[in-house]
Amino acid sequence: MKHLSKKEYSELTQKFSPPSKVGRNCLWAFAVGGAICLLGEILRQNFLSMGMEKDLAGLAVSTSLIALSAITTALGWYHRLACHAGAGTLVPITGFANAVVSPAIEFKCEGMVTGVGSKMFVIAGPVIVYGVLASEVYGIIWYFMNRF
Repeated sequence: MKHLSKKEYSELTQKFSPPSKVGRNCLWAFAVGGAICLLGEILRQNFLSMGMEKDLAGLAVSTSLIALSAITTALGWYHRLACHAGAGTLVPITGFANAVVSPAIEFKCEGMVTGVGSKMFVIAGPVIVYGVLASEVYGIIWYFMNRF
């Protein structure tokens, strides 16, 4: 077996590696991420046209996008979209919902408590724990700063 020098190895990898499609992938990710955001804006405008207040419409959009992301993750559609769209599906709210639902679905065969219940927070757990604890600490600080 012949040992390759670094130069020979580099030449071989260049020869057999497919050309990078970074530009096309970035444009596709931008288009898919923009489409998800556009869907959110369409939902928001629909909720506003139904007479919802601005803040309540924003909350309804968030919960709708989370529910859609969870449903499409459960059906396996979100994963198929992510395979083609890449980073475009990481739009914060839908990507976060997908990250919470995916491990839960993967471990459903272990039961509702030890599978779904415990694995649901594998990825999102630290974020949720930090958010809850930080908000409590900030609330306590705010309370004592405004009390005296």
